[in-house]
Amino acid sequence: MTTDPHFWTVLDTLVREAEVVIERPAGTPHPRFPGSLYPLDYGALRHTRSGDGADIDVFRGTSGRHDVTGVVATVDARKRDAELKVLLGCTAQEAEAVRAFLSWPGSFGCLVLPRGTQFVQGGQ
Repeated sequence: MTTDPHFWTVLDTLVREAEVVIERPAGTPHPRFPGSLYPLDYGALRHTRSGDGADIDVFRGTSGRHDVTGVVATVDARKRDAELKVLLGCTAQEAEAVRAFLSWPGSFGCLVLPRGTQFVQGGQ
């Protein structure tokens, strides 16, 4: 799959100019589904707007880096909406954990789109 490099440049600018606020640290239960734990730090880019009208969501990996490593496109059949979530400093394994967390067959699905050909390497 090929993406427009300009997309990533614009997204880098958006992330750089926004405050990243972590609202739910990794391991925190989902507020409506307490059996589901956030696999990574989860939060938002303050003073931005997503498809649902709220700030743009982010998942922050454990690499210590805060660069954009990919995005997650989600579709929620119950709410009848779709949106984009940003992956910051994520490894391929962390992106897969986010995909698994956000995939609820029949009601909520997602697609992970990495930046370039790979995510950051684990342990960096």
